[in-house]
Amino acid sequence: MTILSFFTRASRAFNGYPSSSKLLLLCTLSLSGGGVVAYSEAQVDASKTSVQVNEKDCKKKRVVVLGTGWAGISFLKDLDVSAYDVQVVSPRNYFAFTPLLPSVTCGTVEARSIVEPVRNIIKKRNGEIQFWEAECMKIDAANKKLLCRYTVENNLVGNDEFSLEYDYLVIAVGAQVNTFNTPGVLENCHFLKEVEDAQKIRRTVIDCFEKAVLPGLSEEERRTNLHFVIVGGGPTGVEFAAELHDFVQEDLVNLYPSVKDMVKITVIQSGDHILNMFDERISSFAEQKFQRDGIEVQTGSRVISVSDKEITMKLKAKGEICSVPHGLVVWSTGVETRPFVKDFMGQIGQANRRVLATDEWLRVKGCEDVYALGDCATINQRKVMEDIAAIFKAADKDNSGFLTVEEFKDVIDDILERYPQVEHYLKSKHLRDVTDLMKDSEGNDIDEVDIEGFKLALCQADSQVKNLPATAQVAAQQGAYLSKCFNRKSKWKDNPEGPRRFRGSGRHQFHPFQYKHLGQFAPLGGEQAAAELPGDWVSVGRSTQWLWYSVYASKQVSWRTRVLVVSDWTRRFIFGRDSSRI
Repeated sequence: MTILSFFTRASRAFNGYPSSSKLLLLCTLSLSGGGVVAYSEAQVDASKTSVQVNEKDCKKKRVVVLGTGWAGISFLKDLDVSAYDVQVVSPRNYFAFTPLLPSVTCGTVEARSIVEPVRNIIKKRNGEIQFWEAECMKIDAANKKLLCRYTVENNLVGNDEFSLEYDYLVIAVGAQVNTFNTPGVLENCHFLKEVEDAQKIRRTVIDCFEKAVLPGLSEEERRTNLHFVIVGGGPTGVEFAAELHDFVQEDLVNLYPSVKDMVKITVIQSGDHILNMFDERISSFAEQKFQRDGIEVQTGSRVISVSDKEITMKLKAKGEICSVPHGLVVWSTGVETRPFVKDFMGQIGQANRRVLATDEWLRVKGCEDVYALGDCATINQRKVMEDIAAIFKAADKDNSGFLTVEEFKDVIDDILERYPQVEHYLKSKHLRDVTDLMKDSEGNDIDEVDIEGFKLALCQADSQVKNLPATAQVAAQQGAYLSKCFNRKSKWKDNPEGPRRFRGSGRHQFHPFQYKHLGQFAPLGGEQAAAELPGDWVSVGRSTQWLWYSVYASKQVSWRTRVLVVSDWTRRFIFGRDSSRI
């Protein structure tokens, strides 16, 4: 027998054996010079395996995720990627812990301590996730395609544009800063939405101090350079003002003693109070603390223009217009929809809306197989009065035209889940149960109610419908919820778990998204913070600041960032903040 025929028969004989057996063959044959032939056989098998894997992947539904913020990363971390062909598109190849951006502006925390590379996150998943560092320029809803572009400016060769097809699209791109078309804002203001924004603010703050101590400047010019203006009295603006005050008082006044009495921090708020989305006790505490710290708070003021030297505003109480010189302006007044999302909204009949609308399952209205999470979308909660007749008919099992308490109880759970505003209404009226609504005009219990009485009982519930805030907490919960829905798609297709369909038959496939508020913090500087906790609890002071440290450390996306953030806090306590302009 020739050597060639021997290897041919050996190849056929071992063709059906597992790879471990073939590896043993490779080791044995290499001792007699047959390693090349054995390697060739292994390569053929590998190619067969690759073809089989590719054929298997082709059968998977493709899920394209736009964005690597809170919503996108929460979705990816919990998604069963073995069931889908997952592709991620984002102009940033990292996830940023945005609640700590104000700390980055003053060097309390370093920028790299709050970011985690996306590829570090996706490599830990059992399955393959493809990531493309690019920006989505257009969504073609009709053909289920995306046009993307690599936006980093460099001299690298190759085409910057490419397209992607999708079966499911998850839009989690967040929102951009809303300037309200105020003249001069884009050209002369700093923003605080991205890590790059925080780094730019940090450099500018140092520039203001360095310029102020130069010889030859008048006192007025020094004061102008050291006047820091924050437009917007929300959590971001207030926290930045507090961080900046601590940076100045704890570090910079020791480095620039000649101008320590010329620094001024002003917060401009169009409303009557800062932190007006918090409990009024927190808002009052914050205003009092800022007054003690020397931070000027101008409420009832609307900015009408910003130049490179002055900021002009209108005082609502007096109707007067005044201009104030500034060295730095940080604009933190709200967000608006990104341009390509606006274009997408026009394609699906939402052109007249300000924000992309979804249903309670986070599905974009007017577009199948597209979901939207986080700041770029809002849930359009269905009104209970729109379905009041269908609810009554479904509950009235004997078709008597009247609804008994027992019949009402049979649909209570489905009503509360499908229309969460009903539960909010009960709490606002201090009612223990929905059946407490079944009372006559004098407040007495009744045994049954007709359709008009049923409408009267629930007509006020829709007044409790509220939009969810544009916060990291909401986005993270939505991402985790949607990933669970995707993981259960095949399981619950024939066995739906959601509430009853009052219009139609059967049940909804999934439970609708329900936001659970876990509380919110407002660091106020000087190692003091305020917190609004579940159950109408309010906490302020130093102990709350340490609670803030604990929560924010535990919420880091990885142990790497957790260690870096805690070490930055420790470094700041020991050595102070770094004032280098880097």
